[in-house]
Amino acid sequence: MRSVLRCSLVAFAAGVCALQTCATLPPHALALAVAALVVGVAARTITWPARGRGVESALCVVACFVAGFGYAGWRAQLRLADALPSAWEGEDIRVVGVVDNLPANSERGVRFAFAVERVLTTKATVPARVSLAWFVRPHIGDGDALPAVRAGERWQLTVRLKRPHGNVNPGGFDLEAWLLQQGLRATGYVNGDAANARCDAFAGRARDYVQRAREHVRDRIGRALPDAPYAGVIVALAIGDQRAITEAQWTVFNRTGIGHLVSISGLHVTVFAAFAGGLAFALARRSAKFTSRWPARKAAAAVGMAAAAAYVALAGAEIPALRTLAMLMIAAVGLWLGRPGSAGIVWLWALAGVLLWDPWAPLTPGFWLSYGAVALLLYASVGRLHATRAAGYRQRVVRVLREGAHAQWVVTLGLAPLTLALFQQVSLIAPVANAVAIPAVTLIVVPLALTGIVIPYGGFFVLAHAALAPLMHGLEWLAALPDATWQQHAPPAWAVTAGCIGALWLLAPRGVPGRAIGALWLVPLFVARPVAVPEGAFRLTVLDVGQGLAAVVETRRYTLVYDAGPRFTDTADAGGRIVAPFLRASGLRRVDGLIVSHQDLDHAGGALSLIRATPVGWLASSLPADHPVVAAARDRDAVTACIAGQQWNWDGVRFTILHPTAVEYGDPYSKTNDRSCVLRIDGWHGSALIAGDIETKSEAALLRARREQLRADVLVVPHHGSRTSSTVAFIRAVAPAVAVISAGYRNRFGHPRPDIVARYTNNDVHVMRTDVEGAVAFTFDGTVPPAAISARAQRARYWLDAPVAEGPPRD
Repeated sequence: MRSVLRCSLVAFAAGVCALQTCATLPPHALALAVAALVVGVAARTITWPARGRGVESALCVVACFVAGFGYAGWRAQLRLADALPSAWEGEDIRVVGVVDNLPANSERGVRFAFAVERVLTTKATVPARVSLAWFVRPHIGDGDALPAVRAGERWQLTVRLKRPHGNVNPGGFDLEAWLLQQGLRATGYVNGDAANARCDAFAGRARDYVQRAREHVRDRIGRALPDAPYAGVIVALAIGDQRAITEAQWTVFNRTGIGHLVSISGLHVTVFAAFAGGLAFALARRSAKFTSRWPARKAAAAVGMAAAAAYVALAGAEIPALRTLAMLMIAAVGLWLGRPGSAGIVWLWALAGVLLWDPWAPLTPGFWLSYGAVALLLYASVGRLHATRAAGYRQRVVRVLREGAHAQWVVTLGLAPLTLALFQQVSLIAPVANAVAIPAVTLIVVPLALTGIVIPYGGFFVLAHAALAPLMHGLEWLAALPDATWQQHAPPAWAVTAGCIGALWLLAPRGVPGRAIGALWLVPLFVARPVAVPEGAFRLTVLDVGQGLAAVVETRRYTLVYDAGPRFTDTADAGGRIVAPFLRASGLRRVDGLIVSHQDLDHAGGALSLIRATPVGWLASSLPADHPVVAAARDRDAVTACIAGQQWNWDGVRFTILHPTAVEYGDPYSKTNDRSCVLRIDGWHGSALIAGDIETKSEAALLRARREQLRADVLVVPHHGSRTSSTVAFIRAVAPAVAVISAGYRNRFGHPRPDIVARYTNNDVHVMRTDVEGAVAFTFDGTVPPAAISARAQRARYWLDAPVAEGPPRD
């Protein structure tokens, strides 16, 4: 009976996870789930002969898998049905709703989730929950300053929305999956309108009380630690809001492998619940009158569960915390009913319960790492013989240290395949860092921060920061070690599966035969590399960076990056968020050459982060000598200006700079766009031309001086398809088979212009757009025309929007 129950719970979870790999949703998903449940219940109620028990068990397991698959599909259909019609993208819509989460404030404005209650614009359709940005308008008077926005307030706003759309790149973050999981079915901004007004200072929904309490705690921490370097970490540990943690601090956490501690982890929830429950137990057992009605242990379980639920709500209810809360609730219910289950069955019920609540949890790394870590610790304790209780204090300390070291070994090794698959890196110093950080954060920093929440005295937050600061200094020192992490390519799915099997084999109890053979199953994680480019061929990948440009050129042994994409915010850019992860996932450990075409932020904005994240051999650009990107180059002797006529050869592939000339640098009237580095790439099987942001003046100059060198199979369209470029003469001289336009979805410039796109198609050129296709990769290996791979087509999922290539939004 227990084995069937366990298999059924695993099957339900597997069905939910399987649905999240589908490119399309199954029709009639709810009917499928109901039919599967009927079959499962019928299989359990029918009296089977002894020989039919296996059929009964198989039917139950299969029914639970199909039920999980159908249930997740039904939930997905409901969420996707709550959509913004394409006809209303970019239009002014008046809505009334409530600020539904903690607003994120910055110098540029404020971002927040908005729960829509009423749509005032006639015939407009708006999803129930959207993500909004309210930007500070430049050159405004003091009377027009951006109003303060607080959680739980009701506002009437005029907004412009667009459907969920994110950058899609190999190895990149899936924004559309995150928006789906968060229930945000449109994104947009608040348009300047005199009708924008606060309707109520507090809407009074149950959720609003929680969010307002979280905001109050965040404000108190801000007042107590106004200039503290790790105030954002204290906020994350107290209420789970990680948005104030800097990129540099995240780098430290990732390199030391303690990122799980920065979130409200299961360990924090467990310690808090144990403290509350222990205190309740100690008080209850002192009252005979109370314990005569309620057993002290049951009362302690109820108090601990209530405390954990309050803490998880205050912390934002992230997946690791929800997993712990579910396990605690199931264990408490088992204690109350007098049927406490094993740790394994509690884990399985918690897994099924979280997936029932949030079927999109498998789209988050925290789901796999949180449940995986607990499963590994349970697995590591099965079948082990433990020593009897040590008599002395020293022996008990040694035993605790030994068990802690063993747990760190189990989690580090067991999660290595998943960590490589998710992040393409594993911290080699994680056991050492966690051995110090876990007790310091869990037993000192977090209790002080929680005490500061309960007791309205900011000194507790100051003490928490004082305890955290030396720990951070030590972690920063560890993270700076050259071999702190192992970084590599993203292993294929079959290698990850083999690695998981190998890790479990290695961690099996003593006496299991051939444990050392498990190490062989880990080998594919490291040796199953992406297919190398052959000699004389090259691969060109135009990344999807939004409104900007970043392209990667690979030969057999060398890597060139042309531009690094735009800067998104003061702390985030495409170099660190898109280009570097793509290089890491592709197994490209260094950039042999970096070309920054010109100084516009949509091309150079990510270069600094890329240089910091990845070793760069040399830098060529049209940037001025005092530009920060030039100053950041590690080897100043390897910095040069792009000059027409420069050539080099890598693995039989010739690279040529066609523009600008030396004269352009001395022309004070020359635009930065017209000083863009124009790069031609010639392999044995084809050629490509990357034109930066050159405009008609530069195109004419190229036609006069280098017409014979313009012919190419693939053209990265100049200036994102604007009307200032792509003259008919230039298109005909290049005569590409394919033209790639790198542009942001519904960008404010209206790129690419419809007439420019028509100009290419009228000249028999196939046009591909990153805002429609995602990243576009071409392999010049003899295929005619060059084989093109669209990231959106390759990574098809049911939640990825299929935008229509149409004209600019109306302003």
